[in-house]
Amino acid sequence: MAAASLLALAAALLVGAGFGRIDTGAAAPVETEGGEVTYGSVIKLMHEKTKHRLHSHDVPYGSGSGQQSVTGFPEGDDSNSYWIIRPTPDSSSKQGDAIETGSIIKLQHMKTRRWLHSHLHASPLSGNLEVSCFGGDELSDTGDYWRLEIEGSGKIWKRDQKIRLRHVDTGGYLHSHNKKYNRLGGGQQEVCGVREKKADNIWLAAEGVYLPVNGSK
Repeated sequence: MAAASLLALAAALLVGAGFGRIDTGAAAPVETEGGEVTYGSVIKLMHEKTKHRLHSHDVPYGSGSGQQSVTGFPEGDDSNSYWIIRPTPDSSSKQGDAIETGSIIKLQHMKTRRWLHSHLHASPLSGNLEVSCFGGDELSDTGDYWRLEIEGSGKIWKRDQKIRLRHVDTGGYLHSHNKKYNRLGGGQQEVCGVREKKADNIWLAAEGVYLPVNGSK
C-alpha cells in the first residue's frame, strides 16, 4: 500500500471511529526512523526473532474460541498487518500523545476493525494462550488490554526499541515462534500468549504512519 493512500485511509479510519478530529493545521502524519510511537499511529509490529509481522484476516480459528485468527506473516508489504494504537476508554491520553512504558493500550486491526484479544482458550499449535481478534468499534472489553513493557532503560516507546506486550487479564506476553500453519498459505506462523518472559515475545514497531507527537514542530 502506497504511503499516500495509507495516510488517507488512516485519517478516514481515525475520524470515523470517533477517536478525535485530526487537526489539518498540524504537521501531516509521517513515517519516521527511530521516532516516537504515538496514539493514533497506524503501524506494523515485527517479531524480532523471526521478522514476521503481527497479522490478522477475516478467517476464524477452527478450534478454541472460533474468533478471528491472528498469525505472524513473513512479508512486510501485506495490508492485513496494520494496527491502530488506541488508549483505553478510561485513559486521558489522546491522539498524538507519546506512549510511556507501563501504559495499557489497545491495538485495532485496521482492515477488520477488531481488537487484538486474548483469553484462556488454548492456542491451536502449541496449546499456549490463544490470541485472537474480537469485537469492533462498538464492542470491546478488558480482554483487549495490553500493557507496554519497554526493554532497557527507555521510558517512551520509540521505533528502534524492543518491547513486550503483556495481556492484562491473563498475564500472557504476546508471543510468536517458528510453528507454521499448514492450512494457511504464505508461511504464516502461530501467535499466542506465554506467561514466561522469553526472547520470542519481543517485538519492534516497523512500517507505518506515525502521527507526530502533540506539541512537536
